[in-house]
Amino acid sequence: MKKIILYTLICLATLSCSKNSSGGGGTTPVVTPVTPATDSFVKGADIGWLTQMEAAGIKFYNNAGTAQECITLLKSVGVNTIRLRVWVNPADGYNNMADMVAKAVRAKNAGMRILIDFHYSDTWADPGKQTKPAAWATQDFATIKTSLATHTTAVLTALKNNNVLPEWVQVGNETNDGMLWPDGRASTNMANFAQLVNAGYNAVKDVFPTAKVIIHISNGWDNSLFRWMFDGLKTNGAKYDVIGLSIYPTAANWATYNTQCLTNMNDMVSRYNKEVMIVEAGMPWDDAANTNAFLTDLIAKTKSVTGNKGLGVLYWEPEAYNNWQGYTLGAFDNSGKPTIAMGAFSK
Repeated sequence: MKKIILYTLICLATLSCSKNSSGGGGTTPVVTPVTPATDSFVKGADIGWLTQMEAAGIKFYNNAGTAQECITLLKSVGVNTIRLRVWVNPADGYNNMADMVAKAVRAKNAGMRILIDFHYSDTWADPGKQTKPAAWATQDFATIKTSLATHTTAVLTALKNNNVLPEWVQVGNETNDGMLWPDGRASTNMANFAQLVNAGYNAVKDVFPTAKVIIHISNGWDNSLFRWMFDGLKTNGAKYDVIGLSIYPTAANWATYNTQCLTNMNDMVSRYNKEVMIVEAGMPWDDAANTNAFLTDLIAKTKSVTGNKGLGVLYWEPEAYNNWQGYTLGAFDNSGKPTIAMGAFSK
């Protein structure tokens, strides 16, 4: 039987919730540090910005106001898994292979489980853009497949050489319409996208045979999108282990989106016989009470997925605070402390 470690969440101050996404004041609620649960359910955080924030002099604080290393702080509030993105040749170096490996080593040394997220780009890859790395821009499709496999192998081998064993590897990020456009754009050439997925899948398994390969799609409540994508990949022989979902609702619609997301996850399990995982989630940092309710409900729903095939829930960049990079969907307040939103991971 899975062990469940109960926690006590003590709020010593009233959270003043504002709908102003640009930031605001308010007292800081206290989240009692706990040891992460020892069961297999993933309670995770993507922290790709961490080293860049640290280089800018940004610090993180526990609820007593004491500065603390970020990964250790996240662990103390229930996080057991770290997700890290990797770009091919980013202009500023952050999230390249060396930077990602350094963060992965830190996460591993903190006792965290690891998920690696390949964007196959020099910058952000998401539903609106899947830009080839500059070094691959003029390559034909056969060469692009080779470049993708070579990059995947090199990054994972660097992790292996540092004794980091990721349990999950994403082949592409939010690939709603494929990746490495235009060659791998799913709406115009699903077969090409499937070949790119398989090139990544084979490279992952060659280095880490037991790692589970994830294909990641956003809008986790949109069953028609998921059926279109995974029907197409099935028809074209794509290989993968886990279906990854993103969900970024609002205070007004999170309950509806969570219900639709659960329906979608159960459909993915029954239709394709795959495991599912919420690999990205987020809501406004200054609506922490609603975010806590959203995450608590999403975790419960993911745990209820048919056949215990809901693997976990990860929050995207909870440590981003004080309008870092213009991002306002973190889960720390403007003084660098975790809000009560993070308490959902300790329950």
